[in-house]
Parts: sequence; structure tokens; C-alpha cells
Amino acid sequence: MTVASQRPATDQPLPGWVDLASLREMDRLAESADELREIAKVLEVPPTVVKLGKDATEAMVKSTKLDDYRVLHFATHALVASETAGYTDMSEPALVFTPPQVASEEDDGLLTSSEIATLKLNATWVILSACNTADGDKPGAEALSGLARAFFYAGARSLLVSNWYLDTKAAVQLTTRTVQGMEQEKATLPAQALRRAMLEFVDHPKNADDPYPGVWAPFIVVGLSQQRRGG
Repeated sequence: MTVASQRPATDQPLPGWVDLASLREMDRLAESADELREIAKVLEVPPTVVKLGKDATEAMVKSTKLDDYRVLHFATHALVASETAGYTDMSEPALVFTPPQVASEEDDGLLTSSEIATLKLNATWVILSACNTADGDKPGAEALSGLARAFFYAGARSLLVSNWYLDTKAAVQLTTRTVQGMEQEKATLPAQALRRAMLEFVDHPKNADDPYPGVWAPFIVVGLSQQRRGG
């Protein structure tokens, strides 16, 4: 698929065009698959629930009855509004999914904040394991006005989001240990579990950079973090 196939013959972009070729060139996140599989084991859900690679599409998200799930976990690339200009003419943040062969209104590889806001969720816990997921709709916008707020509009109660670019290996450890902490001690709140996972980087470092806050501090819990999730 060439970029030209996403545009009219005049080479003037149609509203909402997406550069699928550029999306396909984005770095693959090998650790993300391990993260999703490991957390699925912790939550004791069947492997079929985990969607990877060719199955991890925007169309899949939109067609899934998401309000049946109490925990939703997205481990992928995220684009802040200023970054989407390299892939589309839409100026809003988005999560990146496996691009389709041909873009359509239903699936162009980018799940934007406006599309997220229309989803129907009943999740008490949404994990956004991607870079800058707490950022705004556009440069200078207030915090949580982008992807995070869109998930709240859709019905999420609590979110785990990031304030800057992630170290992928650290992100895997943080998210996995946070979920493990909540599942092992049912009374543990999301913010408490995240704090304990962060302290492991300081108290029991596995790498020389682990004690540095830039490695473990990007994630925050927002929303009803003081209310334990339901079943």
C-alpha cells in the first residue's frame, strides 16, 4: 500500500486521510506482547482475550463488547496531537493499532480521542501502557484533555497513564507488578499498588538506571483510585 493510494489523484489530502505506509514503519514493541500475556495470566483470563499483531486492529476494538470487561489493557504506540501530523491531517491524540490493507472510516489504524469517547465502557481499570497518554489534545492544552479524558467520557473509572516517553522494559515491570499487587491483595488500591511497584526500582534495582525517577515515574493513576474496583 502506497501513501498515494490514500489520497486523490490531485495529491491533495482528503479530510481524515491516514498515511498507512508510515504507520507500518513504526518500531515494533516486542516487550508489549510479553506484558499483555503476563498480565492476562495474573488476571486469569484466557489467551484468546489477548489480541496481538494482525488481530490488534482498530476495527477489533470498535466491534468488541468492551463493557463486558472490568480491566482493559492497551500496550502500543500513542501519538500526542502534535505527533499525529506526521501520519494524518487530524490534530488529536490517538492510539496506534495494526494498520489495515486499505483505510476505511471503521479502521485506519488510529483510534483517536474522539473515537475513544464514543466507546461504551464499564471498566474500573484501564491501563494505557504507551508514551504520553496523559497529554492534552493539542500543545499547551490542560492535562488529561486528550486520550485519558476520552476514556473517562467512554465510561472508564480509573486509568493508568503516562506523562512522558517510556522505557519499554521498565513499563512492562511497572504495569505487571502493579496488577499483581492488586490481585494478590484484593483490598489494595491502584495507586497503592503502583507506588509499591515503583519502590521496587529504588529498593531492589535490577539495572544501574533503575533508581532514577525518569525510569519509573512516568505512570500515574487518575480517576477513582481511592475506590476498589468491582467484580
